[in-house]
Amino acid sequence: MATTGLQHVAAMYAGVVAPPLIVGAAIGLSGTELTFLTGACLFTAGLATFLQTLGVWKIGARLPFVNGVTFAGVAPMTAIAAATHDRTDALPVIFGAVIVAGLLGFLAAPFFSKAVRFFPPVVTGTVITLIGVSLLPVAFGWAQGPDPAAHDYGSATYLGLAAATLLLVLLLRRFTRGFVKQIAVLIGLVAGTVVAIPFGVTDFGPVADADVVGFPTPFHFGAPQFQIAAILSMCVVMVVSMTESTADMLALGEIVERPADERTIAAGLRADTLGSAISPLFNGFMCSAFAQNIGLVAMTRIRSRFVVAAGGGFLVLMGLCPMAASLIAVVPRPVLGGAGVVLFGSVAASGIQTLVRAGMEKGENVLVVAVSLAVGIVPITAPDFYHAFPQTARIVLDSGISTGCVAAVALNLVFHHLGRRPQAAKGTTATAAVPRPAPQSIS
Repeated sequence: MATTGLQHVAAMYAGVVAPPLIVGAAIGLSGTELTFLTGACLFTAGLATFLQTLGVWKIGARLPFVNGVTFAGVAPMTAIAAATHDRTDALPVIFGAVIVAGLLGFLAAPFFSKAVRFFPPVVTGTVITLIGVSLLPVAFGWAQGPDPAAHDYGSATYLGLAAATLLLVLLLRRFTRGFVKQIAVLIGLVAGTVVAIPFGVTDFGPVADADVVGFPTPFHFGAPQFQIAAILSMCVVMVVSMTESTADMLALGEIVERPADERTIAAGLRADTLGSAISPLFNGFMCSAFAQNIGLVAMTRIRSRFVVAAGGGFLVLMGLCPMAASLIAVVPRPVLGGAGVVLFGSVAASGIQTLVRAGMEKGENVLVVAVSLAVGIVPITAPDFYHAFPQTARIVLDSGISTGCVAAVALNLVFHHLGRRPQAAKGTTATAAVPRPAPQSIS
């Protein structure tokens, strides 16, 4: 449980620390403050993961679901920082907006979850495929090195380390069994880090400079401030985050053979939104599901939510012990990129498997998938496609998962619901299309 939980942390660590690093740099935080902010985001990600996996009352999907800082909030948070005259007020304004957006999202969760009946396999398969495809560029970016502005970005050394890590994970998955096979990604990350040492890519500086103990003191950067423009901006991000979380829950439900129904999605969204509302109290940002960990579940077939809860425990400990957090930071980006190809590709493959069950011999389903994939891939293949749109609109449009999901739902309504008699559309609902397996399929 410890090693497989740590494997989940290793898979999502870069995604958790990147938003605070980007936002902190935009605000102009010192190195010490940046370390504190990063540790706080790790700590709150652990708390949100506990809410999601273990659950309390009607909060938590109780699936092997990892929560952490969402990338969807990076652009609007940096925009809020740029619009704040006194940079010392930037984080309090961001925190106030996240708290309000989280509370409103918590109240809206049961109504938002009713949309699950508009997510049949043809929709969920499309969205799952888009999740994997959208994440692959992240892995490719990691494989090229840590700094896109550096002269050696994309060098043969970096790409070779990524390829070596990928090859090792594949060999372990092919020729080993049992426990070793299950932690193939973790072994690949450790081995890749060791191999990178002679090339000067592995940096142990973060360990030497980190404190042993540190606690994310509540409101360390000041009491939250509430500004209408910032709140509206983060509410838009919350809608995007809830849409992506719904898609992720549907994806994970398919992978663990326990399709997410309306009640599960409502509970999962409550955990997301409540975790987001609590996060700023400890100096963290908006939380959402991490799709890369869905790929890890798909690849290892370890479905226990308690394993992921153990990963949440590691996140909390890392937030309380900066030195422990820095150990994961030692893993070079190219090594993460090599492992990411396997993880994110597994998500896309799961989506394709779902589409096979959706009945692609029907012409309408082919159109739904074709157009939705095209819409969702636009931000990946043409990142500046929506450059003429307002920044608020781009928060949604630049997320291929969100635009593809909206397109798939809308097209499914047009082809399978509107103008059809109830019995004609009955087979297109998520609950009717996917049989519910036995309860013992997941811990």
